[in-house]
Amino acid sequence: MPIPARAEVVVVGAGLAGLSVATRLAAAGIDVQVLEAAGHAGGRLATERVDGFVVDRGFQVFNTGYPRAADLDLATLDLGFFTPGAVVRADGRAHRLADPRRRPAALADTLRAPVGSLPQKAAIAAFSARAGYWPVRRLLAAPETSAAEHLRRAGVGTAALERFFGPFLAGVLLEDRLETSSRYLDLLWRSFARGGTALPARGIQAIGEQLAGRVGAGRVHTGVRVTAVTGTAVTSDAGPVRADAVVVATDPDTATGLVPAVAGSAPRQVTTHYHVLPSSPWTEPLIVLGTPGGQLVNSVVLSDAQPAYAPDGRALVASNTLAPTREADVRDEVARSHDVAASDLEHLTTVTVTGAQPAALPPLQHRRPVDLGGGLYVCGDHRDTPSIQGAMASGRRCAAAVLRAVRPALAGAA
Repeated sequence: MPIPARAEVVVVGAGLAGLSVATRLAAAGIDVQVLEAAGHAGGRLATERVDGFVVDRGFQVFNTGYPRAADLDLATLDLGFFTPGAVVRADGRAHRLADPRRRPAALADTLRAPVGSLPQKAAIAAFSARAGYWPVRRLLAAPETSAAEHLRRAGVGTAALERFFGPFLAGVLLEDRLETSSRYLDLLWRSFARGGTALPARGIQAIGEQLAGRVGAGRVHTGVRVTAVTGTAVTSDAGPVRADAVVVATDPDTATGLVPAVAGSAPRQVTTHYHVLPSSPWTEPLIVLGTPGGQLVNSVVLSDAQPAYAPDGRALVASNTLAPTREADVRDEVARSHDVAASDLEHLTTVTVTGAQPAALPPLQHRRPVDLGGGLYVCGDHRDTPSIQGAMASGRRCAAAVLRAVRPALAGAA
């Protein structure tokens, strides 16, 4: 459908933040129009088919422990779950660690894993319990430091830092020095302690598509590049749109270009190499962590968690590096991670994502303002935390702010 010349609210960007705004405004009866430069809804959550395999734009997962998971119909996403834990490799051997609360049978393996002494493993359990069950306000009120220092003070030990926390968190935070805020680490670890890590059957893009469907037919316009915004109008290559309010819900670099008052960037990047194996070498869906000195931060058989990713019964493997790498540079390391021959790996594709997510360095700037004044608003994970949770939470706050301005009587609907 053509873009109307007038709308109550225009949202620039159909990522999870913008769609979270739009779904709430649409549910409140607001005439909202969403303009998206890409050809799909979902922003950085993008999926394509390669030779029949479901390939996400980089290794991405959804955590049901995110508070804003409540905004989604999880059943229709048909989630496939990873085992809560990881495989660490030491001295050429694979060792399984799993959350004993949810995988009691893995307790013996976890206790034997080479990630420190029994007191240090008890410290890991205590850290997880604290992050998982202390009130959020108490976590955010704790003294702030780096993630690395936070873990050292928790007493987890050097072996756990190097073999478990380091590579595990590098795959999530997209930085390997653990410079991230300790407060964000606590919030992140809370989601792992409380929820499951999963993949939708149709790929990670299905999350954005679900939200876009709720906005309403004809209201999400893809392939439209916005070139200028004010609090009352949007200029795009499809023509101008007048509005009572305008929400900029793009990546931070684009937001800064449209609204110079918005300071933000997404410096983190990741390269994901996708391979196919004749079958999975594992008996359960566990992420295999990289080893100290290696290039990989992790490698995982995606189809063990979500069989729909590999429709012909073969195994789809995703392996991640923080620096841009060639497939030939990591092939042998991928093979060693899974105890297979390098010749068994069939290279499917490689994806490098620049601007993958903002940094969350201390001091953590949690819940930055979304109302810029004059009818102009901004949201995105750069306004909260660099995650699906952060994007959706900022969208929720932004929708409430917009409703208070354009329809005060409906403000509670957001």
